[in-house]
Amino acid sequence: MFRDNGQKMALKTRDGRQVTVRLEVNPRARRLILRLDEKAREAVAVAPRERDLPAAAAFASERVDWIARQLSRMPETVAFTPGAVIPLRGELCRLSLDGPGRRARLVVNGEPVLHAPGAPETFPARITRYLKAAAKTDLTEAVGEHCERLGVKAHRISVKDTRSRWGSCSSEGVLSFSWRLICAPPEVLDYVAAHECAHLLEMNHSDRFWAHVARTCPDWKQHRHWLRSHGRELHAVGG
Repeated sequence: MFRDNGQKMALKTRDGRQVTVRLEVNPRARRLILRLDEKAREAVAVAPRERDLPAAAAFASERVDWIARQLSRMPETVAFTPGAVIPLRGELCRLSLDGPGRRARLVVNGEPVLHAPGAPETFPARITRYLKAAAKTDLTEAVGEHCERLGVKAHRISVKDTRSRWGSCSSEGVLSFSWRLICAPPEVLDYVAAHECAHLLEMNHSDRFWAHVARTCPDWKQHRHWLRSHGRELHAVGG
């Protein structure tokens, strides 16, 4: 049933497992929506209006076994702790608290190691800053190449901690990306950059849009498939 705050409910599957579902109201939603919050590792039932929350709760209750299956398939979160191994540009990389200097530095000598010396309590923040900066560097380079091929110009590039999409393009030409793309193989990051650059020509997903993507990134289907197959693993990085 609902918790005291009225925002979550606990459901049970047919085999007795308990599943937590969060209830939300989103006026932009046109219908009842059931999605997964991979960071919180729980399901979210979204209603367009507050009066639709009971219907959203019933909608989730009818699909509790499906929710449980999806949650069980989520990869375990990889926290930024010394000794942890994360994907970086598609390769496994070990995190280390030791190392020379005061700034995070990647050393590739056989096994890639990301050194982030300093106070242990700020280790996760230093790793995050390094990855965001690396993502910004790689994405800026990729966007520049695709913009040149397509004959367009991006107004600005930003890197965020987005969960619902890997990239976006505003009507003002601002391109935003998830920093977790730095964990994916370089060609996958490159595809997402190409995708958003193509939106500078077509703010839709029409055939013309995909033709622009194919013109600057011929193997885009292969990279999109990888992202759809492994996206959950990227979201598990860093908690």
